[in-house]
Amino acid sequence: MVRRARGCLLLIFSACACAFAQAQTAFDPAVQALSVFIDHEVSDKKLPSLSVALVNDQKVVWTHHFGDGALRLAAPAGPVSQLFTAIAVMQLVERGDLDLDEPVSKYLPEFHPRNPFPRRVTLRQLLSHRSGLVREPPAGSLYDSSSPTLAATVESLNASELLYAPQTHLKYSDAGIAVAALLTEKIGGCAFADCIQHNILARIGMDSSSFAPGLVSKGAMWTYDERALPAPLFPLGIAPAASLRTTVADLATFLSMLFAGGRGSNGAVLKSETLEQMWTPQFEPRTATSGVGLGFRVGRIGNHRVVGQGGSVYGFTTTLSALPDDKLGIVVVCNLDNAAAVTSRIANVGLKMMLSAKDHRPVVAAAVTSPIPRSQLESLQGRYPQGSGAPVDLEARAGDLYRYIECGGFDCRLRELNGNFIADDRLAFGWEFPFPLPPRVPFAKPVAPPDDWRNLIGEYGPDYNTLFIHERNGRLTALTDWFEFGPLMQLAPDVFRFPDSGRYDRETLTFTRDANGRATQVSLSGIVLPRRNIEPAAGATFRIVPVRPAAELRDEAMRANPPAESSDLLKPDLLELVKLDPSIHLDIRYASTNNFMSTTFYPEARAFLQRPAAEALVRASAELKQLGYGLLIHDGYRPWYVTKMFWDATPADKHIFVADPSEGSKHNRGCAVDLNLYDLKTGAPIEMTGGYDEMSDRSFPDYPGGTSLQRWHRHLLRNSIEKQGFTVNEAEWWHFDFYDWKRYPILNIDFSRL
Repeated sequence: MVRRARGCLLLIFSACACAFAQAQTAFDPAVQALSVFIDHEVSDKKLPSLSVALVNDQKVVWTHHFGDGALRLAAPAGPVSQLFTAIAVMQLVERGDLDLDEPVSKYLPEFHPRNPFPRRVTLRQLLSHRSGLVREPPAGSLYDSSSPTLAATVESLNASELLYAPQTHLKYSDAGIAVAALLTEKIGGCAFADCIQHNILARIGMDSSSFAPGLVSKGAMWTYDERALPAPLFPLGIAPAASLRTTVADLATFLSMLFAGGRGSNGAVLKSETLEQMWTPQFEPRTATSGVGLGFRVGRIGNHRVVGQGGSVYGFTTTLSALPDDKLGIVVVCNLDNAAAVTSRIANVGLKMMLSAKDHRPVVAAAVTSPIPRSQLESLQGRYPQGSGAPVDLEARAGDLYRYIECGGFDCRLRELNGNFIADDRLAFGWEFPFPLPPRVPFAKPVAPPDDWRNLIGEYGPDYNTLFIHERNGRLTALTDWFEFGPLMQLAPDVFRFPDSGRYDRETLTFTRDANGRATQVSLSGIVLPRRNIEPAAGATFRIVPVRPAAELRDEAMRANPPAESSDLLKPDLLELVKLDPSIHLDIRYASTNNFMSTTFYPEARAFLQRPAAEALVRASAELKQLGYGLLIHDGYRPWYVTKMFWDATPADKHIFVADPSEGSKHNRGCAVDLNLYDLKTGAPIEMTGGYDEMSDRSFPDYPGGTSLQRWHRHLLRNSIEKQGFTVNEAEWWHFDFYDWKRYPILNIDFSRL
């Protein structure tokens, strides 16, 4: 009997192994095609690391790490976290302890935000994001590093007011998920993280997952102006909506639980009929096949039902997607935030490939886009009216074409696909701009914004989630969460409202001003964000306190030697710019103390470049004169010892704005120029988004803030100079390097010898 039982066990194990091997073989074409596609996406979108898992019912078909492999530890799951909060609620519903359609206040009387509407907030509305609540609570939000308790986070909502009548409007709300989580604590009788651990994660078999704080993989953040920021690690008050620490393997196990009708490897989690309820679009017509369920997003891939969740949290993006009727699923995790367009597309492509492989149909390679030829970019720039809709702006930058849609949109890179322009970058995929193109209106020179707005324009909030207030297309506009633009409607002198779309739809911004009328802070629906005073006072020169005294640095630099170089370089041929074109004006800050170090470096105000670079600059000057502008030179050739002084004087956290003397500067080679525009009629310098030599974010060539007029002038300068063979510096809108700089030696010739 024992031998027969052992034999049966061996037979069962062998059968399972064969089934797994067959599954692997059956899905091999999908794995191979998906690998090629992911390799392309990781490279094209410059993702640090990405991990993926494919699931077929109770088996992991394939898992793989792409990139630097930094995702081998747990990572915050972002919006996927809310699935576990929703499951915790539904467990209590199954027990009869909660009713989805009773007012939340019945169970949580301490929850009482101002509600001007007759309908009260229910759990069903919270889980399907139709509660009318603000997106983020005043305390414990994505802007709040103080890490308040869940109870304090929910209590702060009592100072807020519902934006929409409950049930009438779909608006994502981290605040709503936090309320649902607190309710599970109160009814379940245990702390939220402990309840989830015991009642859900342990039963599923997600042994490497937890809502408790702990070590996570290294995540990265990014911005429109290509800054890389470290992801903050503080616990969020809205943790139930964003902070589950988990792995790709554990999320694959979660998918298997769904396919098993709610049963995990260590016990039942939910009834299958409860899962079906969670996968049903809420407050939609009965025939609806897509929408938001209870925690889950619901949609279709062809005739196949798809459920899941996804999005970003600081430093990470996760997409979890499943075909519950086919028992196929995919998990995609990236250690870069705001990359959901990439992870969701990979998930969509992966599921389609798995369906083809399972049905023994050919697996079709995913379509990839191609760059728009550089020769076409300038002629495509302009505004394209869209009938009654908002116009679309196309702008060429750094060899690519970008599109901007005014309302609740992103600034996205366009590529070519099947004869159309299509959005394809980290932020979006699939928006098409068809040929033939509609009539184009060239960009007109913008008008200056109202003077009163200039006191509001600036940056607010923490460095990990900065709110940019700027003027765009004649409207004061907010840039939130680094990437989403929201044109504002002015309700009062200091009160503005977001449009009825986007992440913060219908929420308000209320500014507080000082005695001079300059805004000192802004309240985003109760979240107070202090002004970031990163810029010098209006019209003032940016200055630092040198790390060491300038006299000491000068003495040391004059005794030092430039780095050794090959002797096979061109002989210097420096030309003085004003002798080539008298319309070129000088503002050589380093010939005075009016510079960032408050120190004189040059004995006289002169500017030189190597002959080819100087002649190219003269050509740019001739083109700009036709538009009413002249070139204002701040610096050209710079002796090496000055570069060494700059580096040694500047604090390490600002070294991005100065050249490393061990490598030499392109200025030292006579192949870099610092410049601005001036008005030919008045002689006045043109105001840009930031001042010359300002060591702040405002100096980046793609800094999204400021005014439309400032950015228009910045683009005009860049376009004119780059057409002549220069490239803008990554951190300074005023600094341009000539393409042939490598052929010239590092020079240390003092101005007195030129």
